[in-house]
Amino acid sequence: MAEASVREAALDALLRIEKNQAYSNLLLDEVLKKHQLSSRDSGLLTQIVYGTLQHQRLLDHTLAAYSNRPPDELAGWVRQLLLLSLFQLKYLDRVPDHAVVNEAVNLAAKRGHKGISGMVNGILRAVIRKGFAAVEAEDTVTRTAIETSHPDWMISRWTRQYGAETAADIAVHNNVPPVTSIRVNAMLISPEEVRSLLEEEGLTVRDSPIFKTAFRVSGGSAAATEAFKKGFISIQDEGSMIAVQALDPEAEDIILDACAAPGGKACMIAERLNNSGRVTARDLHTHKVKLIESQAARLKLTNLLAETGDARSMEEEAVYDKILVDAPCSGLGVIRRKPDMKWSKQEADIERLSRLQKDILDKAWRALKPGGRMVYSTCTIDEAENEAQLQSFLEKHRDAEPDETMKSRLPENVQQLMTTESSLQLIPGKIGTDGFFICSLTKSKRQER
Repeated sequence: MAEASVREAALDALLRIEKNQAYSNLLLDEVLKKHQLSSRDSGLLTQIVYGTLQHQRLLDHTLAAYSNRPPDELAGWVRQLLLLSLFQLKYLDRVPDHAVVNEAVNLAAKRGHKGISGMVNGILRAVIRKGFAAVEAEDTVTRTAIETSHPDWMISRWTRQYGAETAADIAVHNNVPPVTSIRVNAMLISPEEVRSLLEEEGLTVRDSPIFKTAFRVSGGSAAATEAFKKGFISIQDEGSMIAVQALDPEAEDIILDACAAPGGKACMIAERLNNSGRVTARDLHTHKVKLIESQAARLKLTNLLAETGDARSMEEEAVYDKILVDAPCSGLGVIRRKPDMKWSKQEADIERLSRLQKDILDKAWRALKPGGRMVYSTCTIDEAENEAQLQSFLEKHRDAEPDETMKSRLPENVQQLMTTESSLQLIPGKIGTDGFFICSLTKSKRQER
C-alpha cells in the first residue's frame, strides 16, 4: 500500500473513531486485518492514528492559531486531515515536510474541492514557516492539559489526588507507546524455550523486571507467532498479572473471576492451578464469554468454565475460596493503549461506575466463603474508584478485613510501591506497567452483623 493510501486509511479510521466512539485499539485491529498491510505500513498507520489521538489537543491548539475558523467548525474530515498532517510534521521524521503537505493537499482535492485543498496547503505551509503555536496559558492545569493533550478535568483530578508534578508525569507517559508484555504458559513450556521460539521469529525479547515467567517483547506481533497460536504465551500487561499474584491461586481452589472478559486474568488463574480446582469466568456479554472460551481452548485449560452472567445479580452464597473482582472502571490507567478515551470519557462516568462497582463488590462478597480472599482491582488511577471504594466497602462489611499478607506475595520491586500492606496503586509507567489499583480482603469466620 502506498504511503498516501496509508494516510487515507488513517483518516478513515480517525473519522470512525470520532463518529462511533469506537475504541481505537479494536478499530485499528479491524483496519489492519481488512487491508492486510505490510509490517512497515501497519506500523505507519498505527503511529499516525494513535499519535493524532494522543496529541489531539496540542495539534488543535496550533490549528486554531493558523485557521480562519475554529477547528470544531471545520468539516470533520478536513479537521482530522489537518490534525494527522500536523502530527506528522511535528512528531515523524520519516517523511519530508513537503511530502506531508502534498499528500494532504491531494487527499483534500480528492474528497473536497479546490478551495479546501488550497486552505489545507496554506495552513500546513504556514506552520512549516512559522512553527507550532506556543502554549501560553497561565493556569498550570490548563497549560499541562494542552501541552500533554488531556482534558482539563483529568489533569485537575490528578493534581488534587497526586500533586501537580505526578499529574504531569502521568499525562506525559500516556503519550508514550505502551510496552507489550507476554505471560508464559508454564503448564506447557519453559520461559527459556519461549524466548528461543520468539527470537527465531524475529522478535526482540527482554526479561520482565517483575515476573520470571513473563517477557517484554518488541519488533513484531506476538499474537502472530507460533508460540501464541500453540498456547505457549498470552499477551497481558504485568500490572494485570500482579492482580492474579495478589489473589495467589493454590491447587484445588474454587475461584470466581466475576468480571472476566477478555479472560487474561481468568486464564492465568487456571494456569496457576495447573488444571486443578475450578475457575468460573463470568461476564455480562455472551460474545465476550466466547472470547474467554477461545482463549482457554488455545491454552489447553480444562478447569475453566466461562459463563454469561451479571455480577450484580449473583445469588451464590459462600461457595468460592477466592474471588477476583476486576471491576468495570473508567480505564484511566490504560490511556496509552486507548488514547481516544481522553476525549470520550466524562467526569460523570466516574460517579456512575463507582455505584456499579459497589453493587458488584457487595454481591461478590456474599459468594465468598468465610476465611476466603477477595481481590478487587481496576485499571484506573482515580481515588473514587479505588481507595475510596475500598474504604466504603470496609465500613459497610464488618466481616471484611484488609489482607495484610498481600505484600509478602508480591515481587520485591512491587512491594516498594505499596502504601499499605494490603493495597497497591500502580501509576502508569512507574515500573513499565499500565495504571492499576489492586487490594486484597479476607472474610472473617464470624458472621457479619
